[in-house]
Amino acid sequence: MKDMQSQGFPLALHPDRLLPVEPSVRDIARRLYESVQDLPIISPHGHVDPAILLDDVPFRDPAQLFVTPDHYVTRLLHASGVPLDALGVGQGPLSEKAARETWRLLCSHWHVFRATPVRYWLESELADIFGLTVRPSADSADAIYDHLAGRLTQDAYRPRALFTRFNISVLATTDDPCDDLSAHAGLTGDPTWSGRVIPTFRPDRYLEASERGWCGAIARLGEVTGVDTGTYPGWVSAMEQRRGYFIDRGAKSADHAHTDAGTAPLETSEVTRIYRAARAGSATEPEAVALRRHMLLEMARMSTEDGLTMTLHIGVRRGHHGPSNVRFGPDTGHDIPLRGDFTDPLRPLLERFGTHPNLNLVLFTLDESVFSRELAPLAGFYSSVYIGAPWWFLDAPDAVRRWRSAVTDTAGFSRTSGFIDDTRAFCSIPARHDMSRRLDSGHLAQLVAEHRIDEDEAQETAVDLVTGRPAEVFKL
Repeated sequence: MKDMQSQGFPLALHPDRLLPVEPSVRDIARRLYESVQDLPIISPHGHVDPAILLDDVPFRDPAQLFVTPDHYVTRLLHASGVPLDALGVGQGPLSEKAARETWRLLCSHWHVFRATPVRYWLESELADIFGLTVRPSADSADAIYDHLAGRLTQDAYRPRALFTRFNISVLATTDDPCDDLSAHAGLTGDPTWSGRVIPTFRPDRYLEASERGWCGAIARLGEVTGVDTGTYPGWVSAMEQRRGYFIDRGAKSADHAHTDAGTAPLETSEVTRIYRAARAGSATEPEAVALRRHMLLEMARMSTEDGLTMTLHIGVRRGHHGPSNVRFGPDTGHDIPLRGDFTDPLRPLLERFGTHPNLNLVLFTLDESVFSRELAPLAGFYSSVYIGAPWWFLDAPDAVRRWRSAVTDTAGFSRTSGFIDDTRAFCSIPARHDMSRRLDSGHLAQLVAEHRIDEDEAQETAVDLVTGRPAEVFKL
C-alpha cells in the first residue's frame, strides 16, 4: 500500500460519520451508537446467493465483487456514459484483462458517486474490510486492484470467513417457489458450518399472468408439486404446498414485488374464467392485473394460516429501458420508481386480515409522499402492519432521516421493521447496517437533546431497532 500513497488522496473513514454536527447532540449519539455498534446483524431480506457460502469459493476478482453484479454501481456509471457491456454486465466470468478494465472505469468515475450511499458503502467496504488507505482514482486504480486481488486469495476473505467476521446472526435469501433449496440444505447438513441462512418465498412470477413465461412457470409449479395447476384451485393448492416446503426449511417470510398494492377480490366464477383465459394466452392486461390482485389477497390469507410474514415491495417499473432489458436482463439498473398508493388498494386485504393475530404485513415504498400520509397511519392502527425501512432508491442517509421523522410521530418506533439491507452485494451488508445504526443513533440523540425522551429510553430503542424489531416482525 505504500506504493499508492503518492498516487492519490488518502482514504480515511471518520469515526463520527453521519452523526449529528452539533457537539452536545453528537456526544449523545456517540454513546447510543457505541451501544449497538457491535451487535450481531439480522438481515431478514436480501438477495445474496446461498451457494457462495455453501461452496466457499474465493471471490473471483474486485470487479465481479464490487461492480458488475451491483446495479447501484452500474446504473450511475451508465448514466455517466459508460456502456453496461463495458462493465461486464450480463457476461458471466470476466477475463483478468476485462475485470481490470471494469475496475478502472469505476475508479476513473469515482467523482460521480460523491455524496451517494453507494460511495459510503464502497468506502466502508474498501477501508474496513480490505484495509484500503487510498481513495480510488484513475491513477490509483491498478494498484488498488492488485491490493484487493491479493486479499481475495487469502482464506480470511473467503465467503464463510467474511460471514463470521461480519457477525451475521441471520441471513435471509430470496428464492423461487420451485427452487429445491439444495444450497440451504447443504449448509444445514454441513458440520463445519454454524451460520443461519434461511430462504424467502418469492412468488411474483406465478402471480403475473401477463408476463412472458407465466404459463411455463405455472406448468413447472405443477410438475414440482404433483398438483394439476391447470385450474385456479390447483394453483392455490400448489402454492400452499410450496410455502409449507419453504417453512419446513426455515423460511420466515413471503416477499411480493408488484407495480401496485391492489388486493381486490374476484368472484369465484370470474377467477375461474380469467385463470382459464390466462392459461390459454387470451387474458387481457386488465384481466391479468385483476387476477394478480386477487392472488395477492390469497397470499395474505395463506400467511394468516401458515405464519409467513408478508412483505410488499411495491411501486417499481421493472425493466424501464426495453433495449437494456432485452440485452442484459433484469436487475441491471433500469428499474424506476412509481407513485405509491396503499390506503385504498390494501383496504380489501386489511378489512379481512388487518387485525388477524397471525399476520405480519410489512409495507415498503419508493414514494416518500406516502410515509406520513399513508404508511404511518396504516401502521398506527392495524396490528398486522409494519412500516418497512427505506428501500432501494431511498436507502440513503438523508432519505432515512426523512423517513424516520415522517413516520415516528404517528407510528412510533415499534411499528417499524428494523433495517433491511436488500442487497446482492455481500460485502456491503455490514456497511449498510452500520449506516442505519449511525442514523438511528443520531435521530434518537436529537430527541434526547430536545428532552422528548430520556437517554435510557433512547438506548433501549436503539438496541430494539437492531435486534427486537426484525426478530419480532419476521418471527425469527
